[in-house]
Amino acid sequence: MLTAITDALKGGDDVRLTGFGSFSVSARPAREGKNPRTGEKITIAASKAVKFTVGKALKDAVNG
Repeated sequence: MLTAITDALKGGDDVRLTGFGSFSVSARPAREGKNPRTGEKITIAASKAVKFTVGKALKDAVNG
């Protein structure tokens, strides 16, 4: 199951598990950051991040 979710996200698809939640990929642009030890400015490369949105049934089960 994890392999199927991973492959779908790699392919740019969203994955929805009814009653549980959904996974999607979002793009993070390149940005400037700071090295906490030296204070030197560094460039953080652009990347992709996986986002999870909890489904209503799961949220209700946890809160109720």
